Amino acid sequence: MGNNLLALHNAIPQPFRAPTNIRVGDASAVQPLSFPVTKPVRVLMLEDSEADAELIRLELLRSGLSAVTERVATEHEFALAIRDFLPDVVLSDHSLGTFDAQSALALLRSLRPTTPLILVTGSVNSDATVACIRAGAEDLITKASLGRLAASITKAVQLRRPLDKLTPRQVEVLRMVAEGHRTREIASRLKLSVKTVESHRGEIMKRLAIHDVVGLVRYAMRVGLVSPAM
Repeated sequence: MGNNLLALHNAIPQPFRAPTNIRVGDASAVQPLSFPVTKPVRVLMLEDSEADAELIRLELLRSGLSAVTERVATEHEFALAIRDFLPDVVLSDHSLGTFDAQSALALLRSLRPTTPLILVTGSVNSDATVACIRAGAEDLITKASLGRLAASITKAVQLRRPLDKLTPRQVEVLRMVAEGHRTREIASRLKLSVKTVESHRGEIMKRLAIHDVVGLVRYAMRVGLVSPAM
């Protein structure tokens, strides 16, 4: 148990303070104050309790984070929302019947791999939590400490903003580079010339302000483009 809690502590990014509180309104989206996010964040909540979902909405309002939210409670609804709602971030409780957070993360990785998943749970099951964090969950927030949620969402979204500078082809090249494929293999798989792949890689480094392949691999792993296990 002690080792599990230590592993959990080491796995979760260190929190940082949210901005000063503001008055709670009666809408589900407000304009940001000091958050650097420039457009409303699309927040998908995998949560079977409407009351808990409402607490999360109110916390985002209170924090000043501009957000549009949608709640789902089943695997089928979750898959549809990933495709149709196109979330910037997913907030997931630990377990919803037979569909738990780790299963949700696996499905998210297959459909929208760079979208972060943050665990928002009422209780911490150490084994399940550590497994989910190691599988790539972005952070862990308890429902008793929602004050850190907006800052965690903002950090996760901002980390992935540079990907918006890349074309879909460049994202694919980045993924293959991070998976360890050589330039000629990437060129063959994507039916491109070696020179074109090299050009893409150089442009990716320029747009992401990353200057070596090791840095590209680390970034791709950090944003979920490739599995940490790779």
